[in-house]
Formats: sequence, C-alpha cells, structure tokens
Amino acid sequence: MTVRIMGTGSALPERQVTNEELARMVDTSDEWIRERTGIGGRHVSTGETVAELAARACMEALTDAGKEAGQVELLLVATCSPEDATPCAACQVQDRIGAGNALAFDLNAACSGFLFALHTAWAYITAGIYNNALIAGSEVLSKIVDWEDRSTCILFGDGAGAVYVEKSEDGGIISFVQHSDGSRGDVLSCGSRQIRSPYFSGDSRKMEIRMDGREIFSFAVRQVPKAVEEGLEKAGLAVSDVELFVLHQANKRIIEGIARRLSADCEKFPMNLQKTGNTSSASIPILLDELNRNGSLKRGMKIVLSGFGAGLTWGACVLEW
Repeated sequence: MTVRIMGTGSALPERQVTNEELARMVDTSDEWIRERTGIGGRHVSTGETVAELAARACMEALTDAGKEAGQVELLLVATCSPEDATPCAACQVQDRIGAGNALAFDLNAACSGFLFALHTAWAYITAGIYNNALIAGSEVLSKIVDWEDRSTCILFGDGAGAVYVEKSEDGGIISFVQHSDGSRGDVLSCGSRQIRSPYFSGDSRKMEIRMDGREIFSFAVRQVPKAVEEGLEKAGLAVSDVELFVLHQANKRIIEGIARRLSADCEKFPMNLQKTGNTSSASIPILLDELNRNGSLKRGMKIVLSGFGAGLTWGACVLEW
C-alpha cells in the first residue's frame, strides 16, 4: 500500500508586480533581476490571506480528484506566513471549505514545508490512521518582505498550491528523504512577535526576511543533489530513470546548478518562477498543478520533488505519478 496524488490545485493573487515596477521602488532593473534569478514577475496579495488562498487551491484539488470536502480526513497547511498565531490556517481552511470531518493543523518548514507536510500525510495514511489527506502550501510573503531591500524584495511572491492524496495499491510515493540543520538558521530568517511583558525588556529582531544569498545558493546546490540521490537509492532508481524533477522555485541559477550536479538534462527541470517568484512552501504544489493541467504529467511517470529553505531544511520525494 502506498499514497498517491489524485488531484492538484493552485491559487494566485490577482495583482501582478513586474520587475519594472520594482525598479521604480528600489535600485534594480528587469535585466539585473532576470540575470541573477530568472524571475520576471510575481503575484502580490492586495488582501488575500494565507487561508483564503489555501482554501481556493484545496477546492481546486478536490474538484480535480472528484472528491467532496466532507470526505477529507486530514487537512494540513504548510506555511511560514500565517495571519494568525491561532486559530491555525488549516482550521480556517477547514471552516472555509466545509471539511468538518478532517483533523486540521499547520506545519512550518519554510520552503520545504509542502514536502514535509506530504511526508506527514504519508505517515498518517500508511499507519492506517487516515485514508486520505488534503495538503496545501500557502504563503503571503509580501507582508514579511523588506520592500526597501533589493536583495530580497525581488525574490518573493504570494500564492498557494494543494494536492489531494489517498491510499493506493499501486504507483504513488516510493521514497522520502528529509534533513534539517538548525545550526545554520541565521542564514535565512525572519523575526516574529517578540517578548513584551512587565518582566522582560530586550532588543527586538527585525520582522522582515533576512537572507545570505551566497550561503543559500551554496547550501542548495550542494545538499539538494545529495538528497535526491539518497531518495533515488532508497527507491532503487537512477537519475536517468526520472522524467521530471519538480524543485522548489527559488532561483533559476540554483535549479540549473542542481541539474549539473546530478548530470541531468535541464529540460527535465520545469520552472515557473519567471512569473510567480519564490512562493516558499507553495512553489512545488503550484508548479505541480500547472504541469498537471497542461498535460505534462502522465500516469506511471517517475518524478522527484525536492524542497530546500530556512531552518535550514531540505528533502526529496520520489514518486510514480
């Protein structure tokens, strides 16, 4: 018995922000951004919340799978940018879509979040606790971006992606690999609500994203290929057996660097970051939904998913579509 993706969905804010528009705010240019990142534009919330975007993506995934919200048994939302500390985004999504029979909670592993949530759902289902799950990655990063920092504000976008999974006797998830390194957490960080009470006073952290781009690049290009190879070894497959590598959409140069390390054809690494930017935990399911809806995914295809980001966290999943 395994766990198989049966439906996909995605949701993006209506407002699109081009590189040229950012160039009127900070010292940058469309050419500079495209050359270093591959990003040409991104979607930015004008009021859409993490829960709202996740709910829209979840409903699309359910429709694609031919399922009703009341049938969902487990609902997970991966996010590092919720509007509320409580209730969690997953509980808000549960209410929005009418999934009253589902257990709902959030996970935060930043850009690896969707992958970690997928593995969590796999564990619940293969343990026999639940039969299916609805998993979303949803982010509104525009509220935690420093719009005066040209090194980070050009990178990130808002959006959500979702998948519906259920137990299956064939195909589906073959192997998983997950890693974390908390000792390097300062390489990519963002402060949240600080301690404020009559009993404590201290310096507050910046509540916007701070990133060492060179360190992140080095980390991703070095560790992601190792994780992919580890996952393939567990699955009894070789790099040449994989038809598509669906990676976290952080940076075109990073993805190309990973492809070179794996000695794999760049054509096997689809990208949509040119129009979405880096949507953190939402990037893999958004791209999966795009590939699913344009007919690129065929049953039986061997696919690798891989995410990497703050924490530091990274991992890979090998599956048969």
